[in-house]
Amino acid sequence: MLLYHLVFPAKYRRAVFDADVDEVLKKVCIEIEKRYQMKFLEIGADSDHVHFLVQCVPTYSVTRTVSIIKSITAREIFKQCPHVKKQLWGGEFWSDGYFASTVGKHGNETIISAYVKQQGDMYHKLYEDRQLMLF
Repeated sequence: MLLYHLVFPAKYRRAVFDADVDEVLKKVCIEIEKRYQMKFLEIGADSDHVHFLVQCVPTYSVTRTVSIIKSITAREIFKQCPHVKKQLWGGEFWSDGYFASTVGKHGNETIISAYVKQQGDMYHKLYEDRQLMLF
Protein backbone atom coordinates (compact mmCIF):
# COMPACT_ATOMS: atom_id res chain seq x y z
CA MET A 1 0.00 0.00 0.00
CA LEU A 2 1.26 3.45 -0.89
CA LEU A 3 -0.04 6.62 0.68
CA TYR A 4 0.66 9.95 -1.05
CA HIS A 5 0.15 13.55 -0.06
CA LEU A 6 -0.44 15.41 -3.34
CA VAL A 7 -0.86 19.16 -3.84
CA PHE A 8 -2.13 20.53 -7.15
CA PRO A 9 -2.20 24.30 -7.72
CA ALA A 10 -4.71 25.75 -10.15
CA LYS A 11 -3.30 27.24 -13.35
CA TYR A 12 -1.85 30.73 -12.83
CA ARG A 13 -2.50 30.12 -9.11
CA ARG A 14 -5.99 31.57 -9.68
CA ALA A 15 -8.60 31.38 -6.93
CA VAL A 16 -11.03 29.13 -8.85
CA PHE A 17 -12.20 26.86 -6.05
CA ASP A 18 -15.71 27.82 -4.95
CA ALA A 19 -18.60 25.72 -3.62
CA ASP A 20 -19.58 24.45 -7.10
CA VAL A 21 -16.06 23.46 -8.10
CA ASP A 22 -15.46 21.84 -4.71
CA GLU A 23 -18.59 19.69 -5.06
CA VAL A 24 -17.69 18.59 -8.60
CA LEU A 25 -14.12 17.80 -7.51
CA LYS A 26 -15.35 15.67 -4.61
CA LYS A 27 -17.84 13.74 -6.75
CA VAL A 28 -15.32 13.11 -9.52
CA CYS A 29 -12.73 11.82 -7.04
CA ILE A 30 -15.28 9.41 -5.58
CA GLU A 31 -16.00 8.15 -9.12
CA ILE A 32 -12.26 7.76 -9.79
CA GLU A 33 -12.11 5.44 -6.77
CA LYS A 34 -14.64 3.15 -8.43
CA ARG A 35 -12.69 2.83 -11.68
CA TYR A 36 -9.06 2.86 -10.57
CA GLN A 37 -7.19 1.22 -7.73
CA MET A 38 -7.10 4.42 -5.69
CA LYS A 39 -8.71 5.59 -2.48
CA PHE A 40 -9.04 9.25 -1.51
CA LEU A 41 -8.63 9.42 2.26
CA GLU A 42 -8.91 13.20 2.40
CA ILE A 43 -9.49 16.03 -0.04
CA GLY A 44 -9.05 19.62 1.07
CA ALA A 45 -9.16 22.85 -0.89
CA ASP A 46 -7.89 26.34 -0.45
CA SER A 47 -8.88 29.08 -2.89
CA ASP A 48 -6.06 28.32 -5.35
CA HIS A 49 -4.86 24.76 -4.67
CA VAL A 50 -6.04 21.32 -3.51
CA HIS A 51 -4.51 18.76 -1.13
CA PHE A 52 -5.17 15.06 -1.60
CA LEU A 53 -4.30 12.18 0.70
CA VAL A 54 -4.44 9.22 -1.69
CA GLN A 55 -3.88 5.50 -1.19
CA CYS A 56 -3.01 3.46 -4.27
CA VAL A 57 -1.40 0.21 -5.35
CA PRO A 58 2.37 -0.03 -5.86
CA THR A 59 1.95 -0.67 -9.60
CA TYR A 60 0.80 2.96 -10.03
CA SER A 61 3.72 5.36 -10.15
CA VAL A 62 3.34 8.83 -8.70
CA THR A 63 3.29 10.24 -12.23
CA ARG A 64 0.50 7.90 -13.32
CA THR A 65 -1.54 8.66 -10.20
CA VAL A 66 -1.14 12.41 -10.74
CA SER A 67 -1.99 12.12 -14.45
CA ILE A 68 -5.17 10.16 -13.76
CA ILE A 69 -6.39 12.60 -11.12
CA LYS A 70 -5.45 15.78 -13.00
CA SER A 71 -6.86 14.78 -16.38
CA ILE A 72 -10.21 13.44 -15.20
CA THR A 73 -10.88 16.18 -12.65
CA ALA A 74 -9.95 18.98 -15.09
CA ARG A 75 -12.17 17.57 -17.84
CA GLU A 76 -15.17 17.20 -15.54
CA ILE A 77 -14.75 20.58 -13.83
CA PHE A 78 -14.61 22.34 -17.21
CA LYS A 79 -17.66 20.38 -18.36
CA GLN A 80 -19.78 20.98 -15.25
CA CYS A 81 -18.54 24.47 -14.25
CA PRO A 82 -18.13 26.49 -17.47
CA HIS A 83 -17.47 29.71 -15.54
CA VAL A 84 -14.08 28.27 -14.52
CA LYS A 85 -12.97 27.94 -18.15
CA LYS A 86 -13.63 31.67 -18.61
CA GLN A 87 -11.56 32.49 -15.51
CA LEU A 88 -8.66 30.50 -16.94
CA TRP A 89 -9.00 31.99 -20.44
CA GLY A 90 -10.02 28.65 -21.93
CA GLY A 91 -6.72 27.03 -21.04
CA GLU A 92 -5.69 24.27 -18.70
CA PHE A 93 -7.18 23.79 -15.25
CA TRP A 94 -4.17 22.53 -13.28
CA SER A 95 -0.70 24.03 -13.19
CA ASP A 96 2.02 21.85 -14.74
CA GLY A 97 3.75 21.28 -11.41
CA TYR A 98 2.65 19.46 -8.30
CA PHE A 99 3.93 18.40 -4.89
CA ALA A 100 4.05 14.70 -4.01
CA SER A 101 5.23 13.08 -0.82
CA THR A 102 4.88 9.58 0.56
CA VAL A 103 3.19 9.17 3.91
CA GLY A 104 3.78 6.38 6.41
CA LYS A 105 0.68 4.61 7.64
CA HIS A 106 1.66 4.70 11.33
CA GLY A 107 1.35 8.23 12.67
CA ASN A 108 2.44 10.47 9.81
CA GLU A 109 -1.05 10.66 8.32
CA THR A 110 -2.29 12.86 11.19
CA ILE A 111 0.82 15.02 11.02
CA ILE A 112 0.27 15.61 7.29
CA SER A 113 -3.40 16.42 7.94
CA ALA A 114 -2.46 18.98 10.59
CA TYR A 115 0.18 20.48 8.30
CA VAL A 116 -2.30 20.82 5.44
CA LYS A 117 -4.81 22.66 7.65
CA GLN A 118 -2.17 25.27 8.55
CA GLN A 119 -1.18 26.00 4.95
CA GLY A 120 -3.67 28.26 3.22
CA ASP A 121 -5.83 31.09 4.44
CA MET A 122 -9.17 29.50 3.61
CA TYR A 123 -8.50 25.75 3.76
CA HIS A 124 -11.56 23.57 4.17
CA LYS A 125 -11.96 19.83 4.10
CA LEU A 126 -14.11 18.64 1.19
CA TYR A 127 -14.04 14.93 1.87
CA GLU A 128 -12.68 12.44 4.35
CA ASP A 129 -12.84 8.66 4.45
CA ARG A 130 -10.11 7.17 6.62
CA GLN A 131 -10.99 3.54 5.94
CA LEU A 132 -8.05 2.09 4.02
CA MET A 133 -8.92 -0.32 1.21
CA LEU A 134 -7.69 -3.72 0.24
CA PHE A 135 -7.42 -3.80 -3.55
